[in-house]
Amino acid sequence: MRLAPIAGFILSAQTRQLSDGISHVFWLATDNGPVKAQSVAESAVFFVAQSQQQRVIKLLQAANLPCDIRTVTLHSFAGKPMAGCYFTHLNQFYAAREQLKEQGITLYEDDIRAHERFLMERFIRGGVWVDGTSSANGSLVQARFKSHPHYRPTLRVLSLDIECSGDGVLYSVGLVSERFQRVLMVGRSTEERSWLEYVEDEAALLVRLQEHIHHIDPDVIVGWNVIDFDFQLLCYRAQQLGIRLNLGRNNEAVVWRGGKVAKLIVPGRAVLDGIDMLKNATYYYPSFALDNVAHEILGERKLIENKDKVSEISRLFNEDKLQLAEYNLKDCELVLAIFARLELVDFAIVRTQLTGLPLERLGGSVAAFTNLYLPLLHRSGYVAPNLGDHGLTFDSPGGYVMDSVPGLYQNVAVLDFKSLYPSIIRTFCIDPMGLIEGLNAPEDAIVGYHEAFFSRSKHHLPDLVASLAQARQEAKKHRDPHLQQAIKIIMNSLYGVLGSKGCRFYDPRLASSITLRGHDIMQTTRQWLIEYGVDVIYGDTDSTFIALPEELSDEQSHTLAKELVTKINDRWRQTLEQSYGIPSYLELEYESLYRPFFMPKARHKDVGTKKRYTGLLVQKHRELVFKGMESVRSDWTPLARKFQGELFQGLFTGANLQHIIDSYVNTLQKGDNVQLLTYAKRLGKNPDEYTKATPPHVKATRNSTQSYAKGDWVEYVITVDGPRCTPSSRPLDLAHYLEKQLKPIIDDIADVCDASLHCPLDSQFTLI
Repeated sequence: MRLAPIAGFILSAQTRQLSDGISHVFWLATDNGPVKAQSVAESAVFFVAQSQQQRVIKLLQAANLPCDIRTVTLHSFAGKPMAGCYFTHLNQFYAAREQLKEQGITLYEDDIRAHERFLMERFIRGGVWVDGTSSANGSLVQARFKSHPHYRPTLRVLSLDIECSGDGVLYSVGLVSERFQRVLMVGRSTEERSWLEYVEDEAALLVRLQEHIHHIDPDVIVGWNVIDFDFQLLCYRAQQLGIRLNLGRNNEAVVWRGGKVAKLIVPGRAVLDGIDMLKNATYYYPSFALDNVAHEILGERKLIENKDKVSEISRLFNEDKLQLAEYNLKDCELVLAIFARLELVDFAIVRTQLTGLPLERLGGSVAAFTNLYLPLLHRSGYVAPNLGDHGLTFDSPGGYVMDSVPGLYQNVAVLDFKSLYPSIIRTFCIDPMGLIEGLNAPEDAIVGYHEAFFSRSKHHLPDLVASLAQARQEAKKHRDPHLQQAIKIIMNSLYGVLGSKGCRFYDPRLASSITLRGHDIMQTTRQWLIEYGVDVIYGDTDSTFIALPEELSDEQSHTLAKELVTKINDRWRQTLEQSYGIPSYLELEYESLYRPFFMPKARHKDVGTKKRYTGLLVQKHRELVFKGMESVRSDWTPLARKFQGELFQGLFTGANLQHIIDSYVNTLQKGDNVQLLTYAKRLGKNPDEYTKATPPHVKATRNSTQSYAKGDWVEYVITVDGPRCTPSSRPLDLAHYLEKQLKPIIDDIADVCDASLHCPLDSQFTLI
């Protein structure tokens, strides 16, 4: 009997081969617990030109590869009518794909996975309505799926972390959820805790791990590098020990495949990595190591701070299992707390609802664009192009950056175009299909750049941008920060996708028609502002910096800036209507006011710099803001960052700058805070792999008795004998710090303000 529809959210997806076709198996989180649903038999498909249809039939018949080839009402971007090649067996689909490519047949959309096509063609993005027939084991078979865009599940989350030897031998596994704590530890100890469970060996550990996960039954497993390290090692050790790692629901096995991008499937559960989640949500930290991120977000640290953690963990395993267990448990707690504090699972859910990508599929801007765009393209009668089908080789330019006018200004307003590139896409109807339609009927199209034309009515991307913009306004109205952030990220990625040569929809005419239009808009806006009597001192991509009269009060400055924004927006509406007959979705906003504001010169040049400035931001409490300066760069010492902050604070408040300089030189001479002089830089590869050039941090590791590997952070100082890892007993090179860390910051101010500032240098003086 077919059951009534159930609302759910997809946690995992797999494709299974049945005797009569391909079936897609989805595990769903529902209000009444997890549900497994298996689709009716489907086919896998790719497309070929109808002109190649007979040849394809002969080639596949000769290779004994059954295929149902039918003409379809789709065309390529070149206008070729298409035929669909349908397969009921995945292995035959892959074999046919390889056979036809070897014979020079051009295939279209042959890289779309079967279950992804199944979902995207139904516009399913996480949330679904599903009905089907209940099977003997409680799952739904012969299931039918329909999009349920508003369903948001409540998911149970488990934090997992392993500890092991340098050779990958498992020592312990930590598990922490909202109501459960456990560390499974190999071996025995006299130290007992309620949350600590000792097991005989690795095999016993893996068996108990499965039992606990089935008991907790999480929807989501989180961790730190949990896919590429923890699960990879668990799967490897299970294989070595001859154990089937059944961590999925219904006792189903974990699937882990290596490669450039690891593929992990835990049936019925999603696995989210903390590092990937933070990066995808646009958080930035100088180091994404758990210790650093936990300190930044929670104010807490890991329990082991020894730089050689591998050796320390092995020592604890042999000498103090309780301390190792506490360390393991703490790591789990930190990860769970970070996910909770930043609501990262909620963000992942919202992102899936917008893009259709699985919960754990992070990054993937190109895949997200394809998910959103491809089904719309099919409904307009096109198949997606292959990479490079356009045959064009020129590159599109980047964003517009204006030469700055160096100086110390007392009143600077920043005007910013809201979502400039998405607004250009929407206003000028920039769209992959719209480009093809516009080239076919240029007499009624909107002119782009590099001989591009865009249809005024046959397009999808402008409407997609409009719907995202509307959704973002609704998210603001309902105070949904996760939805706002997810939409912002997607909208900002649209140009990047169209400008990426790894995207099937890349065409330099598309990217250029966005960036060059941005150049024109910024330059025209600059000219209009000058006509309105203000000085434009800098511009960068979508922001314009204008110097307002010094005598204006804060309130008068706000009023003037808002009046200028209104004039510019009105003028753009009139200009675009008169010149192109199109509405303007360009929206200039008054973003911020700086009093004062400093724009430096490029170092060792008598011209303005780019992407570097500082100023006192006018708000409830004045805030010193740096952009591109040493105080926000992790490759400069704390000394330089602290010095620059204090020096500019002094500049803006009229303090004696020479006194500040002399104070810092005296601090150096005392040598009582070596931590201020410590550099920190991460190794991009193992130290012995640096052959062509040897950066200072690599030199420091080669003079150290401690071992370093790719990804490690190196803390070092510059001594009279060169770079040395900290702590170092060698005298420090004071001249280096004065010349390379303090003097460039002093020169920034002196060059612009004609100030008589000096930094005393004594190459003979060293710090002890």
